[in-house]
Amino acid sequence: MLLLFETAAGFALFKVNKEDKLEKSDDLYKDFETLDSAKKFVKLKAFSKFDNTTEALAAATALVESKLSKGLKKFLKKHAVGDTLAVLDAKLGGLIKEKLEINCVHNSSIQELARGVRAQLGGLIAELGTADLTPMSLGLSHSLSRYKLKFSPEKVDTMIVQAIGLLDDLDKELNTYAMRVREWYGWHFPEMTKIVADNISYAKAIKATGTRDKAAGVDFSGVLEQEVEDALKAAAQISMGTEISQEDLDNILALCDQVRRRVQRGNIRVHSQGH
Repeated sequence: MLLLFETAAGFALFKVNKEDKLEKSDDLYKDFETLDSAKKFVKLKAFSKFDNTTEALAAATALVESKLSKGLKKFLKKHAVGDTLAVLDAKLGGLIKEKLEINCVHNSSIQELARGVRAQLGGLIAELGTADLTPMSLGLSHSLSRYKLKFSPEKVDTMIVQAIGLLDDLDKELNTYAMRVREWYGWHFPEMTKIVADNISYAKAIKATGTRDKAAGVDFSGVLEQEVEDALKAAAQISMGTEISQEDLDNILALCDQVRRRVQRGNIRVHSQGH
């Protein structure tokens, strides 16, 4: 089985060496706690690096819309034909199976696998360091946002349609970034995922506390309900999560900022309804 994984720098295919462990996804994270153990679970088979931001933007746009881009199609034809392909988007998997006749799988275990790969991504892809990936991710997200703000000025009706379409896309992007925040911070404070259900409150709570050991001294009023705040502080004292570096925390906080920005952009709903 191969795992299709998209990054801001390019497409990657990982060979899954321990397929049998996917059936026990509850403790899958243990195999990705260190880079050495992660390398035993998956191995990079192929990596297609984007030549420039334009190509990265085109690929990201296609993925947001669950479309099979020419670059991805060519990449999979060369490296994935004959294998079973694990994908993170069921709709995209359907297109891949239809166009390329490659069997695709999509389930919760694949999501957990991708979460583990993302945690060790810089080490699993030798030519791609975490320090390089972060600015690429942020730069691509900004380009993608600017791209989606383009609309035809010729007709007011067209502007309204574009605004509504943009809102839908921003909602989808918001969910994507929120999911990544939960995945990354979940390694450090896994109990928080069930305690704080709302994605926006989750991101704001991380911004307020930083690492979980500081939660007890943080005033979450205006962010969380008192009952939720009490449960969060209690869980932080006995959390089974792993420690994270300052660099990891900085990256998580940057993702939280992306979530908050997309919420602010979502205010376009007021203007579209006004028309």
